[in-house]
Amino acid sequence: MKSTTKFIGLDVSKEKISVAIADEGQDKPRYYGTIAHTPAALRKLIKELGPASSLSFCYEAGPTGYETYRWIESMGATCVVIAPSLIPKRSGDHVKTDRRDAEQLARLFRAGELTPIYVPAREDEALRELVRARESAKEDAHRARQRVLKFLLRHQIHPPENIKRRWTKKYRVWLGQLTFPHAPMQIAFTEYLHAMEEIEQRIGRLEKALIEEAATSSKADLIQILQSLRGIGFLTAVTLAAEIGSFARFRSPAQLMAYLGLVPREHSSGARTQRGSLTKAGNGRLRRTLIESAWSYRHRPAIKGDLARRLEGLPADIQLISWKAQERLHRKFRRLVYGLNKHKNVAVTAVARELTGFIWAVARTLELPNAQ
Repeated sequence: MKSTTKFIGLDVSKEKISVAIADEGQDKPRYYGTIAHTPAALRKLIKELGPASSLSFCYEAGPTGYETYRWIESMGATCVVIAPSLIPKRSGDHVKTDRRDAEQLARLFRAGELTPIYVPAREDEALRELVRARESAKEDAHRARQRVLKFLLRHQIHPPENIKRRWTKKYRVWLGQLTFPHAPMQIAFTEYLHAMEEIEQRIGRLEKALIEEAATSSKADLIQILQSLRGIGFLTAVTLAAEIGSFARFRSPAQLMAYLGLVPREHSSGARTQRGSLTKAGNGRLRRTLIESAWSYRHRPAIKGDLARRLEGLPADIQLISWKAQERLHRKFRRLVYGLNKHKNVAVTAVARELTGFIWAVARTLELPNAQ
């Protein structure tokens, strides 16, 4: 950054890029124009503005992903991807155009007012895509099941008394045996069932692929040790490893908690300190996943079943962290619910926040020594 002479803001869209340039000093950024969103157009831009080592680009994270970043870096210039939610906004500015956005990025980038995000390696991004494909399939499965249930509700069809739970093998057999007096209804219901079964098969294929990819991934060791914690099975561990990428970028557990939006909002002034609900900033997928995992700590500490198998062969320090997590988090849950009369959802969220600290500690035993 010391040798940078031009700070370049890019407003990136699907087919074009608006470019603004801020030179060193206090001069107002100048608008360069619009170029095509292609490597060739970026290479031509760098050649005109160069040398490449003196150029520093930035653009907002968005649906176009990280390929633009990788193109620019491969051409010898530097590039950062900016967190859109952390870009300073003027309260009275109600005009938004591609040109103004590019000029604002260039100006704020030169002033050091922008917050860059972590750009994953290609291998990490590939694993993340697979994790997110499974999550999307799970959401589709939920919707497909709801369509089946709403169809039955509309026609006042209820399972027999000997079927107590939905989506069990017995319940599915009953669904497959249902018949309707009108052909259009039968066709519609059959298609709902087929759609649901196809999505469930897709989930099975994706989970099989995840198991295969995780075993050969560079994150294989990390995925294994994350499973040492109660409530974190294989799929949760893969999600953590894929979404976070590298735990080494967080200097402390508090940073990771803030990244996941598990810290309270704060509005303090003078002697007054006021804290509110969670910030819910950052990665919502991980936040939901960790809150689901935190429910495991409402049970008494124990090492048995799947957890006992996952702990086999792991180093003693990791097993110790796992046991300390069980004792501390179970005690915290009981104190909040039975001692302070907090709602269980509030208590579980607090447990999830501290569970994040134990996740960071476990990952630290593997990642941070290698990063130093």
